[in-house]
Amino acid sequence: MHIFLAGATGALGKPLTRALVAAGHRVTGTTRSRPEAVGELGAEPVVLDALDRDAVRRAVAAAAPDVVVHQLTAIGKFDVRRPDRTFAATNGLRTEGLDILLAAARAAGAERFVAQSFAGWPFARSGPPAKDEDAPLDPEPPKGIRETHAAIRHLEAAVVAADGIVLRYGGFYGPGTSIAPGGEQYELLRARKFPLPGRGDGVWSLVHVEDAAAATVAAIERGRPGIYNVVDDEPAPVREWLPALAEAVGAEPPRRLPTWLARLALGPAGFALMNESRGALNGKARRELGWTPSHPSWRQGFTSLQPGV
Repeated sequence: MHIFLAGATGALGKPLTRALVAAGHRVTGTTRSRPEAVGELGAEPVVLDALDRDAVRRAVAAAAPDVVVHQLTAIGKFDVRRPDRTFAATNGLRTEGLDILLAAARAAGAERFVAQSFAGWPFARSGPPAKDEDAPLDPEPPKGIRETHAAIRHLEAAVVAADGIVLRYGGFYGPGTSIAPGGEQYELLRARKFPLPGRGDGVWSLVHVEDAAAATVAAIERGRPGIYNVVDDEPAPVREWLPALAEAVGAEPPRRLPTWLARLALGPAGFALMNESRGALNGKARRELGWTPSHPSWRQGFTSLQPGV
């Protein structure tokens, strides 16, 4: 197939482009400024401002793809107290950018549309520790992350309404992500500047970036319309995976913050992420996409992050 991949040079865009090309697909990949990076991945580059409606329409029409994939992000330095600041540009890409790309795909006659969402925060902060795709989302997100929740809701509703595919990825780790040598979270852990706040009861679902790419290829090739959680097999509370990650990257155990101090330091949004969030279950992706993560648990996957590995 011919695939128009918006966001070909991001943390997931790079391994996804390589995987699609290796599977025999033709890929037209967008970038804001580095066409040579797309070409090195084996794709046809297009330099594009994803918020320029006319430019996006022309680019997609010229490509005439079978499938359009939205992998656009622009994540800033993480602000734990106000994650909305971190994701402000990405939220624009998940709302205005999504609407522009979806309209262009429709006008060009693309047969399938696939978009990136996130499984880590949107679920209601009550009930079981990990949930499937039918579970309700948080009706009252904490202050500081409400805009990000709203953008995710917008993206998912628009794509589902268009009979597209939404992939709710877990937290990425591996090459090119923030949990890899040189990445923000990796280096914070190495410097013991990533503490364990409160009880660390928040449940997270993680996924190796290469596994996320493989699931996306499966969705492009054979996915049915709807939402899929793309996560590993072991949702886990922060108090379990964070010390294990620190050990894997050669750092000392994270410092602990008592609950009262964690609430003050992290604010409502940051505290909720680390102590109240719910994880995701991957049964639907396994059944319907025929996808099996090569790193079924972060416990094994983190070993690839060890210095010298």
